[in-house]
Amino acid sequence: MKSLFQFWQTWAVLSAASAAMTAILAKVGVEAISSDLATFIRTAVVLALAAFVVSIGGGFAQMSAVPGRTWLFLALSGLATGASWLCYFRALKLGDASRVAPIDKLSVVFIAIFAAFFLGERLSPQGIAGVALIATGAMLIAWQ
Repeated sequence: MKSLFQFWQTWAVLSAASAAMTAILAKVGVEAISSDLATFIRTAVVLALAAFVVSIGGGFAQMSAVPGRTWLFLALSGLATGASWLCYFRALKLGDASRVAPIDKLSVVFIAIFAAFFLGERLSPQGIAGVALIATGAMLIAWQ
């Protein structure tokens, strides 16, 4: 019998729960400092945690085998992540977490669109309806 931790759905739900806590904890953490400094502190903690996890798993030994194309796309992804976090923390500094987070989750809608255009992925009619509902829900929550 498979453990719950062998299913991608378990990890996706844990990711969503962690992201939810991120918004709440970050909103409190950004109150007394600039959003850019808050992003830096958060990033340093993420880097330390990731280094620890890679270290205990022996992943650093694989660094020399990483292809150049992989480095390029992961670096670009890192730049996009940094931009996202800087914008997210600035939005949290200026707005309510309960209104900022739903707009941030419009990334799900953008992912579906970008995946179709750039990766050739296709959504089923149910998937299209789900993406439309996410977009509608985010806007209803954010623009009260």
